[in-house]
Amino acid sequence: MMARATIYVGCTVPQLLRGAQSRIFPSHSPLGVLRHSAFCYCTGNGTIKSKRKMDHLERTANNFRQEVITQAKVCGITNESETVKRLRLAIANKDFTFKAGQWVDFFIPGVSVVGGFSICSSPGLLEREGILELAVKHTAHPPAHWIHTECTLDSEVALRVGADLHGYQEGKGNRHKLGTAKLYYSAKNTSELLFKKNILGLMKAFPGKISCCFHVTQQRSQICKELQPHITEGRISEKDLEKHVSNDTSWYICGPPPMIESISKLLTNIGVPRNRVFFEKWW
Repeated sequence: MMARATIYVGCTVPQLLRGAQSRIFPSHSPLGVLRHSAFCYCTGNGTIKSKRKMDHLERTANNFRQEVITQAKVCGITNESETVKRLRLAIANKDFTFKAGQWVDFFIPGVSVVGGFSICSSPGLLEREGILELAVKHTAHPPAHWIHTECTLDSEVALRVGADLHGYQEGKGNRHKLGTAKLYYSAKNTSELLFKKNILGLMKAFPGKISCCFHVTQQRSQICKELQPHITEGRISEKDLEKHVSNDTSWYICGPPPMIESISKLLTNIGVPRNRVFFEKWW
C-alpha cells in the first residue's frame, strides 16, 4: 500500500483450531483440555450457539493464525500504570516470528478462556533477546484477571500469532514507500499514557517522520515539562483530524468499540473514504 502518511488514533485500551495444533499439545495435557473448551464455544460453521457476549476466539474466528503454538515463560512483570501491566515473555521456539501490529492468542494452563492481546514490543527485540512483550489492562476477563492477580515470574503460558491478512492479500505485489506517522493518543490522565517515554524518544529520533499529540480528559495533577508541548486537554476532535485528510493518508483506530465508532463517524464526516480507515475491536 502506497501511503504518504498514516494517522493512528488510539486510547487506553481462517480456521479456529487445526489438527496440527493438537499434535503439539496432546489432548490429555492442560493446554489440550483448554483448546477443546475453546473449540466448543463455536459450531462447525462458525455460528455462535448462544446470545452471550463473544469471547476473543469467537470474535477472531475468521482471522488467519499461524499453525504453531509456542510455549513461553514469564520473565518480567512491570506496572506501566495503576491499571496496566507489561508482561515480558521468554519465547522457547527459536522459529517463532511476528510482524509489527500483530496480536497473540494467549493460552493459560488452568484457565478455560483464551486471551487475545496486542504485541507491544518490536520484532527486533525478539530477534535480539528472544523476548516478546504484552501490555494488559486490568479487567474481569479471566486472562487479564489472571495476569494481574496470579501471574508470577516463571509462569508458563503458550502463544499463537494471529493477524487479519485481508489487507495484506489485497496488497500483494505492491511496493511500500515509507511515509510519515502522526499519533493521536487519548487517556484519562498522563499516568495512563503508556509508553510515553518511548514515543517521545521516537519523535526525537525521527523528526518530521513521527509525531504525537497526547490528549488527556481528566487531568488533575501538573503536567511535566517534557510532555507539556505535546499535551491537549479534552477529547480528540474533528478539528484535530481534518487537517490531515488527503488522498494518500491511511487511518488506524484502536480503542474500545464506542471510541472506534465515534472516530469512524467523525472521519466519514470529514470526507475520509472507508477503505482508508482500519481498526481493531477487542471488547
